Order: sequence, then structure tokens, then C-alpha cells
Amino acid sequence: MEYVSTFVNTINGIVWGPLMLVLILGTGAYLMLGLRLMPLLNIGTAFRLMMKGRKSGNDEGEISPFQALMTSLSATIGTGNIAGVATAIALGGPGALFWMWCTALVGMATKYAEAVCAVHYREQDAEGNFSGGPMYYIKNGLSPKWRWLGACFALFGAMAGFGIGNTVQANSVADAMQGAFGVPVWLSALVMFVGVASVILGGVKRVANVAGFLVPFMAVTYLLLGIAILLMNLSALPAVISLVLDSAFNGTAAVGGFAGAGVAAAIRFGVARGIFSNEAGLGSAPIAHAAAKTNSPVRQGMIAMLGTFIDTILVCSVTGFVILLSGAWQTGESGAALSTVAFESLIPGGHYIVALGLAIFAFTTMLGWSYYSERCVVYFFGPRGVMPFRVAWVLAIPLGAMANLGFIWLLADTLNALMAIPNLIALILLSPVVFKLTKSELALVKSSS
Repeated sequence: MEYVSTFVNTINGIVWGPLMLVLILGTGAYLMLGLRLMPLLNIGTAFRLMMKGRKSGNDEGEISPFQALMTSLSATIGTGNIAGVATAIALGGPGALFWMWCTALVGMATKYAEAVCAVHYREQDAEGNFSGGPMYYIKNGLSPKWRWLGACFALFGAMAGFGIGNTVQANSVADAMQGAFGVPVWLSALVMFVGVASVILGGVKRVANVAGFLVPFMAVTYLLLGIAILLMNLSALPAVISLVLDSAFNGTAAVGGFAGAGVAAAIRFGVARGIFSNEAGLGSAPIAHAAAKTNSPVRQGMIAMLGTFIDTILVCSVTGFVILLSGAWQTGESGAALSTVAFESLIPGGHYIVALGLAIFAFTTMLGWSYYSERCVVYFFGPRGVMPFRVAWVLAIPLGAMANLGFIWLLADTLNALMAIPNLIALILLSPVVFKLTKSELALVKSSS
């Protein structure tokens, strides 16, 4: 087992190393330039489309465009927004937050292209269910010689889901509830088992309905609490912003319990945690957007790109500013523990905010990822694989809540990164299609928003 752990750790260092980060950022930058900065110039239009998309028309699909975004956000807004931001700052210094922003901005182009391809190349089965995502736009958009790449993505996605989207999330919830409220692990496991089962056994429409309510509620509540803390410390905010910008280009000296970090560390951990949080380039979100009721890939792509903006530019920034305002980043703490210390130092009962935030974020992540992995299973086995998968998914939850998941964390993180490789190759090869569809549809989409 020790040999296996060492091997996986080595692979993890490669797939999350500089080459992968350059590939993800490079693909995003290439798409952004090819789109002539369209994602950045049309954020307002995208928000109008999102609000209009709360109610869908008679277009083909299973869920509304707004519900598709909320389903993808249910998986995206998770522990990375609390623990991931804290880890980036703890290892890369305050400057890591700046590089998270940069990752999100180019990631908007990547997320846009993913959704455009997902809708354009999706399939509908005999029961009327839609399936899409990297495995389908590789299968239907590229020549047959690339099909093995789609199969690789589906395999990695199905396996990674049980780790990063299920067991590790259940474990995080159980730890947070026990630490903050003294809730026994078995009770947390039971509640999650029942809660997740009652949602995912009803299929994507029930997942979308729950996500459509819970995700806006949890995101807005967390943002409002965070903004309230920032307003209470408004006079110190300019200095924090200056610290972020200075550290991004000059590094951060050792101070207190912080060991210090150079510019390379700020870039590495900021980019890596940013990608982990918003998932731009990993290929997971387009699986949800492929189910949207729309006949316009460009329209859904513009809605999809807001997921990266909301996740990183808004939610992650609030967490990062609270950590830096508190000074807790200098204590040597990391992960969720750092976020807990930061919130508690600035507002009474702050540790309850972090614990509840982790629990709700992790719960919705289990819902969103269940659909992602389910569609990966359907790619191999068709509709007959749906119910066995859902049963296996809910049975894995109590196991994850009560187990020691050190190795599972590592394996899931590795598989998550491996999903990105087939997806990024496909996006580069299909970029002419994305550019052509955007050019032909954009004016019509903007006029109707």
C-alpha cells in the first residue's frame, strides 16, 4: 500500500505540476484571444441571460438554463471555496489570491467553450434524456481515432466522482459537524445518506430543482455574511488589496508562523487552487449544461461562464479577504482550520459559519457530482447503468463519512486532474467550431437578452 501511495503521489505531482497548470492557463488564454475577449466584455449580457433563463421555453432539453448553471455551481461551490482558498494563501502567501483571479478570468473562456461544445454535440436517448460533456464532444466532434480519449475522460470522471465528489465531501461534513456542534459522525452520515438519496434517486430534474433553490441561497448568504465582515473592517481593506498585489509579484517574507513564499509559489498554489475551485478546464461543468433546455450553444455558454465568475471572483475572494483581514494567515494554520480561525477572530460565532458553510457546500457538491459521474457511467453502459450507479453512490456516503481518507483524497485529486487532459485537447481541436458558432450567433443572442 505504501508503494501504491508513493506512485500515486508521484503521478499527482506531475498532473498538478507546472506543465498542467501552463496547459490549463494556456488553453484558457488561447480561447479568450480567439473569442476576442468576448467573455470579459459580455458579463452583463450573461447575467441578463441567466435571469431570463430561470424560465425556459420550448427548446430541447431537460432542465432550464438557470437550473443547469445552478447544478454546475452545486458541484463547483464546495470545500475549495473555504478550505482551498485558505490552503492557497497558507502555502503561496496573499499573492496567491491574485493568481486565483487570473485563473478565473481566463477560465471564463474555457468554461464558455466547454458549454458551447456540450450543447452543440450532445445526444438524446430513447427515453428523452440528454447526455453531453467532453466524452460526447470528443466522440461526435472529432474523428473516430480520438474516441479512446473520450472513453478515458468518462472513466476518470466516473472514478473521480466517488472520491472528490462523494466520500471526501461526506468526510468533510462529518468532521465539521463534530468539531463545531458535537454531532456524532454516524448521525451526520445517516442524514447525508437520506438527504442525498432522496434527491439523486429522482434524477437530474430533482437535482436541478434542489440546486436551483439551495445554491443561490447558500451562495448569497455566505457572500452577505462575508461582505458584512468586510464592511466592518472597511478601513483596512485597501491595505489588504495592496498586500495581495505586492505579494503576487514580489513574494511574501516570513512573518509570524508563515514560512514565507516566493512569486513562483504564489502562482503555483493560486492557479492550482483556483482551478480546483472553479473546475474550468476539468470538463465536469459542461455535463450539466448539456441538459439545458436550449437550442443555442452560445447562449448556454455565456450562462455557463458565470459559474467561474461567481465561484472564484465572488465567493473565493470573500473568503480570501476575510483571512487576510484577520491576520490569521500568519499563524501557520492551513485549510479549513485557517478559515475557521479567521472568521472567529472577526465575528462572534465565526466557526459556526465556516462549519455550516462547509456542510452545505459539501452536500451540494455530492448532488452535482452524482450527475457528472452518472453521465460518465451512461456513456459506457447506457440508461441501464443509471440505477445501479445511484445505489452505489448513496451507499458510498456513510463509508466516506466514517473512514480515513488520506489516500482517497490523493487518488481523487489525481483522477480529477487526469480528466482535464482529454478535455483540453478536445477544446483546442474544436476551437474553430466554438469561434464560428460564436461569430454567427452572438449578435442574435445579445439582441434577445
